[in-house]
Amino acid sequence: MREEAFLEQVRDRGEYASRSEAEQAARTVLALLGAHLAGGIRAELAARLPETFALVLLDPLRAAEPLSAERFVRAAAAWIEGATEATATWDVSAVLSVAADAAGEELTERVLLQLPPGYDLLFGRPRAARGAGEEQRAA
Repeated sequence: MREEAFLEQVRDRGEYASRSEAEQAARTVLALLGAHLAGGIRAELAARLPETFALVLLDPLRAAEPLSAERFVRAAAAWIEGATEATATWDVSAVLSVAADAAGEELTERVLLQLPPGYDLLFGRPRAARGAGEEQRAA
């Protein structure tokens, strides 16, 4: 995916007034995400993103411990100028759902397996809905 297309999708989903707002959100969210992904998964996801954002994702920062989805949103709010927890949830979801689209379903599932529960909603891939359907078929 090209950088312009990636940012345009983030801008649309996040309803940002400018490209720079979308870019700030993308850089912040992808830097935080990169700190929580290990090895091959992080490299595979980076390969599916525009180069500018792949480099942000691959930054050598490492998280001391995995953040819950709620703490991830709070961390994003602290780094995005003018963000609150409510707006940061919107920011995170806008960026991660576009990244998930770029990654494809199989890679997104593997990314989610590396993260604590709750990230599926931030990526726009709610597991509860799929789990409920699978339980109904098994019954």
